[in-house]
Amino acid sequence: MNARRRISISFIFAAAFLAGILFTTAGANWAGAGALIGQASHAETTASPAAPILNPSAAAIDQAFVSVADLVNPSVVQIHSEVVAQRQEVNPFEGFFNFPGQPGQPGQPGQNTPTEFRTSALGSGVFISSSGDIVTNYHVIKDAEELEVMTFDGTYYEAEVIGTDPNSDLAVIRIKKTDVTPIQFANPSDIRVGQWVMAFGSPLAEELGNTVTSGIVSATRRNSSTLAGLNMFSAFIQTDAAINPGNSGGPLVNLNGKLIGLNSAILSRSGGSQGIGFAIPVDVVKNITRQLIDTGTVERGFLGVNFDRVSSTLARAMKVPRAAAQITSVTEGAPAADAGLKEGDIIVSINGVTLNDFNELRTTIANMPPGEKVELEVAADNGRRKVTVQLGKRSTYVSEDSAAPEVSKPHEKDVVASLGLGLEPLSTQNLERLGVNATEKIAGLFVASVDPNSLAFREGDLRAGDIIAELNRKSVASKADFLNVYEKVAPGDTFIIRAYRASKNPDGSTSLRSFLTALSKPE
Repeated sequence: MNARRRISISFIFAAAFLAGILFTTAGANWAGAGALIGQASHAETTASPAAPILNPSAAAIDQAFVSVADLVNPSVVQIHSEVVAQRQEVNPFEGFFNFPGQPGQPGQPGQNTPTEFRTSALGSGVFISSSGDIVTNYHVIKDAEELEVMTFDGTYYEAEVIGTDPNSDLAVIRIKKTDVTPIQFANPSDIRVGQWVMAFGSPLAEELGNTVTSGIVSATRRNSSTLAGLNMFSAFIQTDAAINPGNSGGPLVNLNGKLIGLNSAILSRSGGSQGIGFAIPVDVVKNITRQLIDTGTVERGFLGVNFDRVSSTLARAMKVPRAAAQITSVTEGAPAADAGLKEGDIIVSINGVTLNDFNELRTTIANMPPGEKVELEVAADNGRRKVTVQLGKRSTYVSEDSAAPEVSKPHEKDVVASLGLGLEPLSTQNLERLGVNATEKIAGLFVASVDPNSLAFREGDLRAGDIIAELNRKSVASKADFLNVYEKVAPGDTFIIRAYRASKNPDGSTSLRSFLTALSKPE
């Protein structure tokens, strides 16, 4: 072994030794976790010589997890639900044998007989009051004919439904047991990315009740169009604590044993835990359960706008974050209209908190009570302004939720090569292909195709089937109008586009909604 190799190995061992010392020292400083369990982190150093504690900091951390499990487990329950369903029983011999007056006889088609059967589901829940109230996910108890709860001591109780809220995927059920230990709620502002958390529940099987897993808060305020399919009115906490089917409705707690969220969903390609789980945050749980217990229903704040994302070019042109929400329409007579909000306004923040995703406009407003005043920071052509809106009651208005638009198939002709757009005059046939009433009054150019490699597609978010109505606030009802306005834009400058997109309404009809985007003219 040459000298250089000996020096390298010695350096590795020395580095490992120093790293161990630094880890132990850092652990001792971090292990204020001992305070979480009501004892000093150095208390273990007084252990008897017969059972030496080699790493008192690790022992304190270990004890912290044990103490949280001891504290929280009595509050966690296992939920069994039974649903009565129907299925068609198929006669495998149908058509082979003919019996007089029976299905299969010549001239009488065979018939399948509907039969009832029971299916059971397993979930979790947690006590939130000393009156036996339990919060769980709505999907755990949906359509249940019978509900049974098993408490930590193994006792079974029949449960009744107090209230459900499918839109937030939350439900409250109750058992006749008052000597229970309800979980404590954490302060939402104390939830931080990177903090240790523990998940409780009954993953996969009844015999795995009160399983405890640990991890960290991977992210907060998770919100997207995909997650909105799981829960329209909640921005999720993401965690890598192992969560599996059956964990739904179980608590996610911090190292003080306080509820920070309710385990609700996983993102997985295998169907099992892959380290990406989502929990409904404690502020949403607290708000919804309080209303369900008090009244059995949920009332939400209502602003009265349709909105969409902001494209990258529009964000640059208007000097707003990509996560802002642009207003595409305003409900007549709604609070937004009364406050002076207009189509094309861009909402940047709510009560001083900048939007993390444009979908947060929906989740934030919906979790505020009707009548509450909110301050919105709004960007428009004339600069930014603050707008105060007193929220209305959502249940008194028509739902503003819409599905993805249906668009026509692109074809190659009349492409404005520099922008990647294929434009043609708007016709009755175009509108009919979109499923829109041809009598709807609108003028503009029909986007027949968009080059997927163009800025119009990638940054401008324009799609085949859109209708371009304005360029730089000028109406464009023909290709000539479009070219006249476009020619006045200097190369390299950004121009704003107002367009319309087909959108499904709650009643199944299709209408057009307006949105803004922007493009830069090639130099």
